[in-house]
This record gives sequence, C-alpha cells and structure tokens, in this order.
Amino acid sequence: MTASEMNKNSTEWICGKCGEPLRLNKVNVSYLGSGYPVDLLTCPKCNRALVPPEMALGKMLEVERLLEDK
Repeated sequence: MTASEMNKNSTEWICGKCGEPLRLNKVNVSYLGSGYPVDLLTCPKCNRALVPPEMALGKMLEVERLLEDK
C-alpha cells in the first residue's frame, strides 16, 4: 500500500485504544539499531501506528533479513 493509498483510506481506520481516526504521519521504524522513516497511519492521541500486512510481510521482513545477515 502506497502512502497516497493509505491517506485515501485514513478515514476508514479508527484507533482501537482511543477511538480517534488515524492520520498519515512519518514514523521512525528501527530494528537491531538501524532505523528509517516510513509513512504510516497513526493515532493523533496515543501515537500508535498501523503497519499494513503488505509492509510487515514485504519491505520490513526484507530489511530484517538484510540486517540479520550482517
């Protein structure tokens, strides 16, 4: 899911903890001491982020494997 697709769908997602609509924001994701910024839907109240399955099982999994192989 691209950032623009997530932004279009942001009104459809509500935070399960706070009940606030999620908004697209930059989030710093880190793993094994390395980090990078990504656009994710986040709750404006508690800052929890929604990681879509495509990202978790695609790009993030690939980065984890690359970092673990080092």
